[in-house]
Amino acid sequence: MSVEVARTAGFCFGVRRAVDLAEQEARKRPIYAYGELIHNMHEIRRLERCGVRTADTLDDVPNGAPVLIRAHGVPKAVYERFREKGCEIFDATCPFVSRIHRIAERESAAGRLVVIIGTPGHPEVEGICGWCRESLVFEGPEALQNALKSQKWDFGRVSLLAQTTLNREVWKKSAEIIKKECTNGKIFDTICNATDERQTEARLLAGKSDKMIVIGDKKSSNTKRLYEISKALCPCVLLVEDATELSAANVDFTRAGKIGITAGASTPAWIIKEVSNMMSEEIKIENGEDFAAMLEESFKTLYNGEKVTGTVVAISPTDVEVDLGVKHTAYIPLDELSDDPGYKAEDNIKPGDEIEAIVVRVNDVEGTVTLSKKKVDHLKGWESIETAKEEHTIVEGTIVEENRGGIVATAFGVRVFIPASQTGVPKDESMSKLIKTKQSFYITEINRQRKRVVGSIRAVQQEARKAAAEKVWETIDVGSTYTGTVKSLTSYGAFVDIGGVDGMIHISELSWGRIKHPSEVVSIGDPVNVFVIGLDRENKKISLGYKREEDNPWSIFKTNYEVGDTANVKILKFMPFGAFAEIVPGVDGLIHISQIADHRIAKPDETLTIGQEVEAKIIDINDEKKKVSLSIRALLVGGDDGEDEA
Repeated sequence: MSVEVARTAGFCFGVRRAVDLAEQEARKRPIYAYGELIHNMHEIRRLERCGVRTADTLDDVPNGAPVLIRAHGVPKAVYERFREKGCEIFDATCPFVSRIHRIAERESAAGRLVVIIGTPGHPEVEGICGWCRESLVFEGPEALQNALKSQKWDFGRVSLLAQTTLNREVWKKSAEIIKKECTNGKIFDTICNATDERQTEARLLAGKSDKMIVIGDKKSSNTKRLYEISKALCPCVLLVEDATELSAANVDFTRAGKIGITAGASTPAWIIKEVSNMMSEEIKIENGEDFAAMLEESFKTLYNGEKVTGTVVAISPTDVEVDLGVKHTAYIPLDELSDDPGYKAEDNIKPGDEIEAIVVRVNDVEGTVTLSKKKVDHLKGWESIETAKEEHTIVEGTIVEENRGGIVATAFGVRVFIPASQTGVPKDESMSKLIKTKQSFYITEINRQRKRVVGSIRAVQQEARKAAAEKVWETIDVGSTYTGTVKSLTSYGAFVDIGGVDGMIHISELSWGRIKHPSEVVSIGDPVNVFVIGLDRENKKISLGYKREEDNPWSIFKTNYEVGDTANVKILKFMPFGAFAEIVPGVDGLIHISQIADHRIAKPDETLTIGQEVEAKIIDINDEKKKVSLSIRALLVGGDDGEDEA
């Protein structure tokens, strides 16, 4: 006779999480569990002895009391009711179930009919329905097909979900119906990975066993599924809740060539152990080896890839020793603690701390187990990444490398590829400037099988720019001032980002003097102070001013000079009728040929040279035409009015 125990027998991740949370909080003070925390009355009674009280209704939970949300989840209204009662909520909902709640709420809010394939009345299914405006529940493809034929409901916009413990074949057939019958149908495979693994293993084990023992609470949906699968493949299958039921079954195992054992996801290890002890007492193998020893050999407490929780015992220069409560000594090498190169064990953990890790290697000969904490962080990271994509939330990560197609960031310990077109960096600029910087991005694509995640920095920038633009358009008006950044230059002006919106400074508004190109005044990337001089709200166009009145050369000239004043001027150019001279930068004056000397000259260059600085008297100012007349002669003849003799 041989015995094989399913590797996945016993608590799944979600149940273990709920039980651990209950025990942790019950150590502090009594706490209420709303409904059965998990589907196993033996474990619930054990938890009650620890201080976890089961409340069947909302009214059974006193106002202000701490309350645990069961692993199967609850309707959204239950959370709201507990908040109204002032209760402190500890959410033990399985993460896989929470994901279904988010999908159901989102799809329902989009006006879609949510269809759930599962057991009507099951706590998990009732909880999912409580996150929808409109939902329907069907046990399987036959009921779904009948509903479609009845035309009682509008299946035009339907979103299909599954109870986490649903049989995979039932789901496939139901999904095929929706694909065939509903042109706008959306299908979300929400069967738990652990359920898939457990059912697949049960199917393989039952197919090669003479007898099967399925251990679990008869109310447990996943336990029933394991029993149904085993029953279809094995001639003798026992469903027992504990060792007492196994004894009462009065089944002779001595003639069985191979015995398979599995347990539901809500079955604690101590019940599985009791069953093994009961079989040990009743059955002896001819060679003297009892059944308990065989079961112990078959039932591996630790296996590669298993998630475990232990207590830190010691920290050495090479590893961290962890107590897992088994005969093996467990170690986490320092390089398996974190992906962060700057991580220091002594700064983050200490003896006595509880720590989660993944079993990397079991060495039965040496009695050691190698663990990895960063693999747990990686698994949690994938959950965070998937949640971020589903909920369209921004992720922050560090850019670690550049490759031919883009850049790579790390977020929650997961590598995220950001294509060059999504980096937000212009084509003519290098992406290398992003290396080692923290960036915000959206997750746009996930392929967990290929371990591929794609993100977009540009999408975040566009969204932020859109929000900023809306804010600008709400408040902008002619005369509004902004500090902006020059984004681009053209022959006719400069485009400036004023906080999510681009405005244009026409070349004529860049300088009081004449310029041939905007680059003579500003460059791309320059911060500039601008003001709005024109708005076209319909076409979303903004005209900006850059040159200011206080910088107007004519204003400066008028402030400092008037007719009769003497100015030191610089000769700029000659004309047949006189010479032009700069009075202040941007304002020139004409010295008529008759006003250059105290005697008659034929050409200005007979007495003047380009660049020469001379004193001249201001003899006329034309405000309208912004012209100034100068006279050197008036100073030479001592106050002469500048009129040439006939």
